Amino acid sequence: MNTLLFPVILAGGKGERFWPLSRKDRPKQFLSLDGSSRSLLQATADRLIELGGGWDFLWVITSSQIAEGVRQQLPDLPVENLLIESEGRDTAAAVAWTSLEIKQRYGENAVIGFFPADHWIADQEAFAHTLSAATKLAASTAAIVTLGIKPTFPSTGYGYIEQGEKIGSFNELPAYHVNRFTEKPNRETAETFLSTGRFSWNSGMFVFRAGVVLKELHTHAPEIIEPLEQHGPDIYPQLPKKSIDYALMEKTTLAYVLPVDFGWDDLGDWNAIERLLKTEETPNVELGTHVGLDTQGAIIYASNPEDVVVTIGLEDVVIVRDRNVTLVVKKERTQEIKQILKILQSDSRFTDLL
Repeated sequence: MNTLLFPVILAGGKGERFWPLSRKDRPKQFLSLDGSSRSLLQATADRLIELGGGWDFLWVITSSQIAEGVRQQLPDLPVENLLIESEGRDTAAAVAWTSLEIKQRYGENAVIGFFPADHWIADQEAFAHTLSAATKLAASTAAIVTLGIKPTFPSTGYGYIEQGEKIGSFNELPAYHVNRFTEKPNRETAETFLSTGRFSWNSGMFVFRAGVVLKELHTHAPEIIEPLEQHGPDIYPQLPKKSIDYALMEKTTLAYVLPVDFGWDDLGDWNAIERLLKTEETPNVELGTHVGLDTQGAIIYASNPEDVVVTIGLEDVVIVRDRNVTLVVKKERTQEIKQILKILQSDSRFTDLL
């Protein structure tokens, strides 16, 4: 049984909801958001190379716009293990192409894991234990294994996975067949999900054998896998833009979930900084020089240490100062940053701000 894991980092995202710190030339995965010296991409690579055979077994797929930045961030990554998309086509195409490449090099029984570049993991030991269990399950079963995060509150910002029949335990972690995937629910539905004890957050992390996922893609997403097999990556711009959840996971009968708890956050927007760094002793989260009067519940970031942010009488806001942009937004509306970027993109005066 092949229990060696080939980890793949999905590093093509834009991280738009972390604008203005995250921009085209410096997307979210190149940033350090937890106060450490390592970027999200570097921290993800650090975690994954400990799990397998080192740098030779780590793969990264990214976009042509930031490929050079990836090389600079991960200088030890073998050139042949960096796949560069000519145009981003979402995660289904990325999974299909990378799986084809790994199968060609290592065979259809190679166990592959896919991991977003911008996640935060608290407990590396528990994470490694979980990945070992997922690898054993994928190696021994025709399974597409997803890691389900045990929910800590009724989030409306995450997708959910409902566990069905228990199929066994791996590394003493129970594994279940997936009943269904549900997109971001409303608050009432999320509360109902939590009350049943059968639902996990969808982490977007998957483990499977190359041959298993490619066969399932042929069944459920032939419009993606067949052009890639016939024409190679040159066909990329013509592929449909679909997520792996929509193209495959919501349709396959081979989905299994490991409900896990190793301290996780997908760092989706500026509010994630508060979840990571807020303490009871401080009224605000401050990554920069801040002088405040009657200000609380604020998240304040300034990339230039010489910049000073001064506030009076503010509550529950995000203030970000980076280069030539200052963003001020209520915490409850940070998801709308993407709408502002569309407005800026439509005006030639502001294209250099993107």
